[in-house]
Amino acid sequence: MRRSKPQPIRNKLDLGDRVQVRLIKKRLGLSETELTAIVGRIGNSISAISKESTGQRAIIIPQPPQIPPAAVIATVAGSDQAASDITMTEQAP
Repeated sequence: MRRSKPQPIRNKLDLGDRVQVRLIKKRLGLSETELTAIVGRIGNSISAISKESTGQRAIIIPQPPQIPPAAVIATVAGSDQAASDITMTEQAP
């Protein structure tokens, strides 16, 4: 007698299935520990895991690029202005 192989539930994540875990981690950009923490907190619904992972990414605010202090900007801008004045006066005669 043949027994049919049980079909997995399509919208639930099985943490015992390495292929499913690897695909979900890659698709959502999560690490193993982040995924297990979300599943422990939310549950194993793939849609809930997806919503939670996008919510976590929205909370993380990227750092702005390093901007030098205003005094440094003023001195650089002042030296550029002086250099351009010198080249203009040399070209005038």
